[in-house]
Amino acid sequence: RRGRLGQEGRASLCSFLLGASVAALPLLLGSSPSLLAAPGLRGRLALALHVAGVNAALLLIYPRPLYKIAIRACFLGFAFGCGLLLSTGRSAWRHFGWYMCSLSLFHYSEYLVTAINNPRSLSLDSFLLNHSFEYNLAALSSWVEFTLEKLFFPELKQITWLSTVGLLMVIFGDCLRKAAMLTAGSNFNHIVQNEKSDTHTLVTSGVYGWFRHPSYVGWFYWSIGTQVLLCNPICVVGYALASWRFFRERIEEEEITLIHFFGEEYLEYKRKVPSGLPFIKGVKLEL
Repeated sequence: RRGRLGQEGRASLCSFLLGASVAALPLLLGSSPSLLAAPGLRGRLALALHVAGVNAALLLIYPRPLYKIAIRACFLGFAFGCGLLLSTGRSAWRHFGWYMCSLSLFHYSEYLVTAINNPRSLSLDSFLLNHSFEYNLAALSSWVEFTLEKLFFPELKQITWLSTVGLLMVIFGDCLRKAAMLTAGSNFNHIVQNEKSDTHTLVTSGVYGWFRHPSYVGWFYWSIGTQVLLCNPICVVGYALASWRFFRERIEEEEITLIHFFGEEYLEYKRKVPSGLPFIKGVKLEL
């Protein structure tokens, strides 16, 4: 039921928080919050024991179907907690910690909002961890660029005002996307639907009154914002071009389906409300 967490959602939330509890390790050890950036084996050993202990607990608590959900949510929570640890203090990896928090929270919240909003479409794919080969390659490329530029041009990775702008883009983009998911309710699905269900309605209120595709607008600016946050000049350009091309094609494909579903109602909506993405007008109809 919409608005109520089912068993899968509750298991994911508990597991995410359990993984994120790694951020409390410095308090337990009585050490610096910059646990990951500090030299020495004590912190590393504590992290390894935390991972092993949490995984053992999940195996004992959840049967295999729920364990598959729990371990993914826990991994994202652990990444979020590690991001918090890197973000504290004056570590040279502070901005990468912001990025880790942003990335892990984005993927986990995709699953959680789907669990609340449209539990019938909920699956392991709702985490979007296996979105596509291109998506994973883009993420890997950003990590490689950040590491190499940090090694050869360390001052480039310490532009706090620029990373702050990127963080604001990330927050705006993710909030817009989640607002779109919540507004659309059961009409939202990670997979473009080719058949209209009995409950499928055209949503034009809320953020859909600002943009026709607010979830794509949010994801577009979120993805670029992650690279501004990391001060990755090459990936900023690469992400902008790749994301723009992907969403242009995705919007055209989706709008053909929406016109088929809703006919003149959607065409009227299309005339009044912009797509929200620069230089993307959607599918062109030949008269």
